[in-house]
Amino acid sequence: MNFKEGEVLFFNKPLGWTSFKVVGHARYHICRRMKVKKLKVGHAEEYIATIQLGATTPSYDLEHEIDATYPTEHITREMVEETLKQFLGEIHQVPPVFSACKVDGKRAYDLARKGEEVELKPKLLVIDEIELLECDLVKMEIKIRVVCSKGTYIRALARDIGEALHSGAHLTGLVRTRVGEVKLEDCLDPLTFAEWIDRQEIEITEDN
Repeated sequence: MNFKEGEVLFFNKPLGWTSFKVVGHARYHICRRMKVKKLKVGHAEEYIATIQLGATTPSYDLEHEIDATYPTEHITREMVEETLKQFLGEIHQVPPVFSACKVDGKRAYDLARKGEEVELKPKLLVIDEIELLECDLVKMEIKIRVVCSKGTYIRALARDIGEALHSGAHLTGLVRTRVGEVKLEDCLDPLTFAEWIDRQEIEITEDN
């Protein structure tokens, strides 16, 4: 295994563990095994998202009531498919104001709930895959599969898709799913990862 060049590991996240904790745990033991101090480790996630077109909410999801409606008569399946392609690769996304992002040391959602003006800066993210699974033009509801980098807000993606369709949109359903063909039994257990990494043959290059 060559972690400098890049490796993909699949984990079955234990109950109570955050994705951040899994990444940190893996990084610690890989660095220990390689005898290095630093190594870039991140995670990609796959989601199935249900998006309602033609209406927005302040939080871009069902946490708040609809605050505005928009035309949808012009939207076709082909238009949706072409629009989704715009979000592949590197994108800049402005996080929702109702989020845990910090503004001057305070959580954005705390400020937003007080009615204060919140301005968040765009973040560079990567959308590896985005696929239209269902498109109901009667209900004006679409279902998409998204594989994205850490820090991506799917409800903000729903907002941006709505705007790109010259309409509005908000998230009505979200499920984090498996990645590709990887099954549960193929995943590593973070609790036994230290023992597993010690059994692997790891290529250690001189620039480590």
